[in-house]
Amino acid sequence: MADNLRRRATDKIASSPTFIGAGTTLTGNLNCEGDLIVGGIVIGDSKVRGAVTLSDGGRWEGRLQAANVVVAGEWHGEIIASEKLEIRKTARIHGAVTARSIAIAQGAVIEGEMAVTSGQPVIHYDEKRKED
Repeated sequence: MADNLRRRATDKIASSPTFIGAGTTLTGNLNCEGDLIVGGIVIGDSKVRGAVTLSDGGRWEGRLQAANVVVAGEWHGEIIASEKLEIRKTARIHGAVTARSIAIAQGAVIEGEMAVTSGQPVIHYDEKRKED
């Protein structure tokens, strides 16, 4: 079970996620029942039942509520993850983040507030795996 806690959030993504690809801009509020992968730009608030991945080169402006979140791109706003938030070395976050557990790669930039709801410390790590 301890190994499960350390697994990357992207290891749990469903086989049929919703994609917002590079070169695409979505403006407005989004409700997503499954997983969401963003390589483009989202401007708006979203509720996602599954995992959200903001890829390196992606940008998000707004508020997000999701189960698990991986940020490798640029975020302006608020992230509320009911489970795990993974912040990769290429991430640039400007705003507030809240999650049950938070892991931050060396090199990531966070300007804002951070809250861990489980009471556990934030996990700092060196990115050793190749980016997806």
